[in-house]
Order: sequence, then structure tokens, then C-alpha cells
Amino acid sequence: MEYLVTMTTHVPAGTPDKAVDDVRAREAAHSQELASEGHLLRLWRPPLQPGEWRSLGLFAAADDDQLEEILASMPLRVWRHDEVTQLSPHPNDPSQAPTGGIPEFLTTFTISIPEGTPGEEAEDIERREATRAKELAAQGHLERLWVLPGQERALGLWQAHDAAEMEAIVKSLPLDRWMTTEVTPLTSHPSDPARVS
Repeated sequence: MEYLVTMTTHVPAGTPDKAVDDVRAREAAHSQELASEGHLLRLWRPPLQPGEWRSLGLFAAADDDQLEEILASMPLRVWRHDEVTQLSPHPNDPSQAPTGGIPEFLTTFTISIPEGTPGEEAEDIERREATRAKELAAQGHLERLWVLPGQERALGLWQAHDAAEMEAIVKSLPLDRWMTTEVTPLTSHPSDPARVS
């Protein structure tokens, strides 16, 4: 199973810089171990406010209990709060690795098909959506796609040169007229397995 984990760290006031540096170094080393074991798949930094310390991680674990063991084994956990979202396979997931060097974005799609929409119309748009997802994957824009908990929600991992290109990609999706989309720009994390491998 795959999980998206939002990791927010609050270092207690008065903690010596040396202690913080030590925990961060141990966290980086342990992240490499988790990546080599296939548990830590990706790490990113979302936009941060001044003084905020937050990361997004894509983890793999057999179940919720194993994920908790993995997260508890990380040195920064002593100062960190984790928000876990279980991800399910999406039928349009291309499951491809990043090509590197191009900015990445996470999208959260919430689909709301208007009541009274003929079934054939909805099915046609869903077929066109699957075709467009394959095209965008072939172009290197769509890396991953998951189903989120809740009704008609999906999480996408994309590559685009900038926010304007990402917006154009979203607008090109056949389901766009029925979707509410939240886009999160991502920046590189020094312990991202895609970066260090």
C-alpha cells in the first residue's frame, strides 16, 4: 500500500543547534535506509511559511501498522506530527518515475458530475479522461495518480515547467469542467530518494 504523509516538525524552543543538526543528520541517513528497503519512495517540500518546517513523503508499507512502525523509527519523529493519507490505485495511474530537473506539482481533484447527466455522457468523458492521462504520461507530465479516501477524489503527481503550464495541463483534462482542483507546487527535498539515487 502507498501513503502520503504530511510531516510537520516543531523543534522545542531552546533546543541547541548541535542537537537539531544531529537529529537531522540521523534523519537523512535513516531516510536513505528506508528508501533502500522500498518504504520511502519520495520526499518533497510544499510551500512553507517563515519558520515552518514541513515535508511531504510518499511511503510504501504492507498496512497501517507497518507504516506507523516506519514513521516511529525516524529520528525527527520526536518533534514531528504526521498526517497520513492512505492512497489507492487509480485506473489511469501511469506509475512512472520522474524524469528529473522539471518542477513537480501535486493536484487534488474532487469530481462532481452534475445530477441528471446522462450516463453515456459521463462514461464518454471518463474514457476521454483516461486517453488524455495516457497522452500526458507519454509527454512526461503525469507521473502518478491515486484514488483518495472520500467520494470521487484523486491525487496526481505531475511535472510542468511552471504554474502556468500546470494550469494549462489541468484545463486540458476532459473532466476539468466537473472538477475542483487544488494544486500544490513542490520543491526538492535533500533526502528525496529520486534525487539521491
